[in-house]
Formats: sequence, C-alpha cells, structure tokens
Amino acid sequence: MTSWVESANIPQTDFPIENLPYGVFERDGVVSIGVAIGEQILDLRACSAAGLLDELSAETVVACASDSLNALMALGPDHWAPLRRRITEVLEAGSPDAQHLALLVSQVDTVMRVPAVVGDYTDFFSSLYHATNVGRLFRPDDPLSPNYKHVPIGYHGRASSIVIGGTPIRRPAGQTKDQAKDPGSSMPRFGPSRALDYEMEVGVFVGPGNALGEPIPIRQAKSHIFGLCLVNDWSARDIQAWESQPLGPFLSKSFATSISPWVVPMEALEPFRVPAFQRAEGDPAPLPYLSSPDDQQRGGIDLTVEVHLASKKMREAGVDPLRLSRGNFRDQYWTVAQLLTHHTSNGCNLRPGDLFGSGTVSGPVNDARGCLLELTRRGAELVRLPTGEERKFLEDGDRIILRGYCEREGAIRIGLGECSGTIISGGMNCE
Repeated sequence: MTSWVESANIPQTDFPIENLPYGVFERDGVVSIGVAIGEQILDLRACSAAGLLDELSAETVVACASDSLNALMALGPDHWAPLRRRITEVLEAGSPDAQHLALLVSQVDTVMRVPAVVGDYTDFFSSLYHATNVGRLFRPDDPLSPNYKHVPIGYHGRASSIVIGGTPIRRPAGQTKDQAKDPGSSMPRFGPSRALDYEMEVGVFVGPGNALGEPIPIRQAKSHIFGLCLVNDWSARDIQAWESQPLGPFLSKSFATSISPWVVPMEALEPFRVPAFQRAEGDPAPLPYLSSPDDQQRGGIDLTVEVHLASKKMREAGVDPLRLSRGNFRDQYWTVAQLLTHHTSNGCNLRPGDLFGSGTVSGPVNDARGCLLELTRRGAELVRLPTGEERKFLEDGDRIILRGYCEREGAIRIGLGECSGTIISGGMNCE
C-alpha cells in the first residue's frame, strides 16, 4: 500500500503504512497517543475529536483519547484489529480523510514519552548464545546452569527507572570488589562503576493480562501480547559481579533502562513470523505447558537488531557511529509466548502495560554479540573506534544507539525506530 503521507512511501523508512506503531507524544503541553507514519505522527486524540473513530467501540474511542497506551492495551485483539484497520483507511492513498492535515504532527516537533505506565518489569535471559558466551567467561567448563534449557530464566527489574530513549544515562556508583584491581584487599570499594555496559534487548508489552491465580495457556498467549519495542538494559558489570550472589542483579541494573518510543503491534509483525529456535539434537523438548504446534511453527520473529556507538570525540569530528553488532531476534532460545506463559504459570498476574525484556539478543557469530561483556570478553579484548579510541566498557560521553527492523523478500520493510542513550558522569553524594 501507499499513503497520502509522502514520507511513509520512502524506501527504507521505519514507518510505512504497513507498520503503524503506537507511541505517546507531548506537544504544547498536551500529551496524546499517536501512530508513526513516515516522518509524521497521526494524533489519535485529534482523530477522535474529528469523529474519524466513531465507527469503533466506545471503549476504543475513549482509550485513543488517553495519555498512555494502558487502556488500549487492556482491550485486547478484538479492539486492536478494528482500530488498526480504521487507521489504515485514514492514511492510505486516496482516502477522503487526507484533507485532515491537522491530524498530523511532525515527529521533530514533539517530545516522546514512555508509551505506557509500566507497573512491573521483568527481564529474561532467553538467548542461548548470550548465556553460553557469558557463562564461559566465569565457568569455562560448564557455562550453562542446569535448568537453562528447561525453564525460561528471568528476574524482576525496576519499573520506576524505565526511561524513554534519548534520556541521558548517569553513571551509577556502587560497591565493587575486584581482586585484580584491589590486590590484597578484603573490603569492597564504593565508587562509580568502571565497567558500564549496554544490553541489546527486545521489549514485549503485555495486553489484557490475567487475574491472580489464573495462568495463561500458551495457546492463548498471543492475545495477551500488544507489541514490541527496543530495550537497553544498562548494566554495571563490576557492581553486578559483586552483588549478584545469591539473589541476582540489584543496583547494577536498576539505575536506568531505556526503551524506544514506538510500540510495533504484533499484527504488523505477522509477515516476519518464523519457526521457533531449532534446538540442537539432544536438547530437552519444552515441557507440555510451554509447547504448542502454532508456537513451534510461528513463534519466532525475524527481527534484525543493531548496536551502534558514537563517542564524544567521534561526534565532535563528525564521524558516523560505529556498528558494534548485528543480531537477530529469531535466535532466541525461548519464544515470546513461552516467556509470557511461563511468567503466569504459577498464577502470577500480569497487567496491561507490563513490560518484558528478552535478555541480551546475541547470535552464533562474534559480531552478533549484543553487549560489551561478550564483545570484549569481560574487558580482555578491546573495541577500536575510528578515532583511535579503545573501549573495554563505556566511557563518559559515549552514545549507544539501538536499531531494529524486519525485512524479507515479498514484504515491506518495517522498523522499530531507535533507542539511544548518552553516558554522563555520575555523583556519589549518598553519605
């Protein structure tokens, strides 16, 4: 299809009419839900006021006039699909609604907000390649935990420190203990992290959710997944190494998590569904509650993800960001549906707007490794930048840019946009 919004028809745009991701933007002090179309935003509050959504359910119209996506997420596919069809009708070439130019807002004239009120955030560990690469750094002979191939592993993150992409990331301080850097010392030190890292992840926003005590079967999981975004799970590796025993990450992760502003609905991703990850011969099959024929045949998503770095020196010299890695979400050991079903399998209730992080998306080759911990082998090897600078971990002034897109022959390319963050120096005023 083509749109009367000309910038949506440009090759390689992230936001053609086949995409139509949702986000929340602010302009002139008013916060509204919008849909990205080319370089513009379709203002759904304005559409509602103009009567262009009147044929939809009353609940949908009310949700579109909100200042977050939670109400729309709560409605489920029976409401999402008609809304998407109506938005397509409004935006397609030849639509009589093309006269309503006031419905559009230029993306450069807005401030993007976190698209939903995130009540709970869970970070998973669903890449076998990432788990193996990191495990080998600490346990060369036995990198995977005994449960890894049987159960999706995750931990509960901090929802309050989720920020929109573009927000500066302050270097965290914390306790560390590194015998190599502090020889002979029996005491940890407190100070700024010296091993700050990014993690390239895919975010999953929950739709209607479930009541406490009522698990979501895997055959129903699809109707509870609203859409995907990009996630940077910033990680202070030195703090993480000291604090993680026995209960896992805490302050090494909770200082900030960046997400991209646009949530791509699952319907837009349908042309890019692929079989679930092909497990190696001898690997255990998922337990019955984590397996369904449909999820095995179409549970994966062919989504390319990239990480780029631009140091302060690079930006000042006008040097393009350096691509550090390119991976694919189809390489995750566990599918999105398996993550959601497992999360509710004990009766845990999910709510509209809850967010999952996939865990670092890594692949089978070196340049598909989605964090510096893997790329530099815990700092043992250096990443060299075009300016001659070297990196083991992130320095102040470094900007990390995540990008994601789906493309295949016979389908229109769609993108998830960007998620960026620039490291700034942190403070230690906690005494």
